[in-house]
Amino acid sequence: MDNKRQITPSSVSPGRPGSAVFPTNPLGEKHEGIATGRDVEWEPLVDFRRMDISENTIHGAVAWAHGNEIVHSFGGNVLVYGRSMMKPLMMKAFAKVLEDELNWKQKAISCSSHNGDTEHVAAAQSILTESEWGLMQCPLDVPLIQFGRQVRRPRRWFHTCSGEHAALLKGLRKMGMNRAGYTLPSSPWFPMFLDVLRDYMNKPNWQPLRVAKDGCGLPTVSNTVDELAVMFAGLATNKDEDWIWEAMNKSPDLIGGFNRLDSTCLKAGDGKLIAKEGADGLLGLSIEHPDWPKGLGIVIKIAHGWNSQATWYVARAVLGVLGIELRNPYPLHRQKAFIVPGIVPEKYQDALEKVVTWDEWDPDQDRFNLDWNEYSAGMTRKGPFSNEGGLEG
Repeated sequence: MDNKRQITPSSVSPGRPGSAVFPTNPLGEKHEGIATGRDVEWEPLVDFRRMDISENTIHGAVAWAHGNEIVHSFGGNVLVYGRSMMKPLMMKAFAKVLEDELNWKQKAISCSSHNGDTEHVAAAQSILTESEWGLMQCPLDVPLIQFGRQVRRPRRWFHTCSGEHAALLKGLRKMGMNRAGYTLPSSPWFPMFLDVLRDYMNKPNWQPLRVAKDGCGLPTVSNTVDELAVMFAGLATNKDEDWIWEAMNKSPDLIGGFNRLDSTCLKAGDGKLIAKEGADGLLGLSIEHPDWPKGLGIVIKIAHGWNSQATWYVARAVLGVLGIELRNPYPLHRQKAFIVPGIVPEKYQDALEKVVTWDEWDPDQDRFNLDWNEYSAGMTRKGPFSNEGGLEG
């Protein structure tokens, strides 16, 4: 068996059939206009400290846009895939045709990346007739859970994107478009989606540098963090042109679910914002705020990928300087989170110092109650029995 392994070449070796679809160099290749993660000058966004010593530093990038203008950029204008963060923009392509076809819960689930709970599955399934369920092409999956072990049988409806897929199929039918191959970029909805992006970026000739397959099978396109922030600013500016803003705020728990960051941001915003998570490491915030009359878009990108806890601290600080209080359900264990000032524009630096990243129920578990020097000195005696019954050592 060992000899056979040595003489049988890998299917991805040069000249073998699999080599045609694999990269040719394990160090990576250079492509014009596309920086790899190692080329980007990521900035620290938050660090977790145990009694003043940083044990974990999370890097990333943050962009603030006011209308079409970038007003603050920290960590570099990184090229990323928008992934599920783009669902509110993707549904813009179907907003008019679905306006009278969906109820408010169905509209919310169409913009969601849900946990796969009972209410999520029910809302997604209700968009299509049972005879249409077989058209669904999102992957088999199990519900997302935060505690315990998942033992459910995988189903398409449990997939986090099932609501989006169902709404897309419904929209294509109402527009009289072919639903076969709807997950491919050759499907007629995809050029409509690109037109929405061009409109919201105010770049009529824009073309994505890359179009890749998302985790749910639908195409996802590359954008810079600045471009994403501008588009999310546009969502606030145009919030009254369709049902998307209102639907996401009417049913925040359908957008993500229990203890999900975007759902919690929506509740904290009380109708003044929409929030959407996206893999891998993205959070988009679209905010209506008097300081930013043209609409405020903020996008947070975590360099190493999705980290709900770290992103939560950054979001709590960013929203906090805008007067929006975001609760924190994820206390650190024997550590404290400290925010890097550069995540907000300079005008908010003083306000940032007042946004505390820990809570009353999050005590100082990272330190001893006594100074270790005093403790050690107090326990050091001349003899091992010097503290027992008056005996001298």
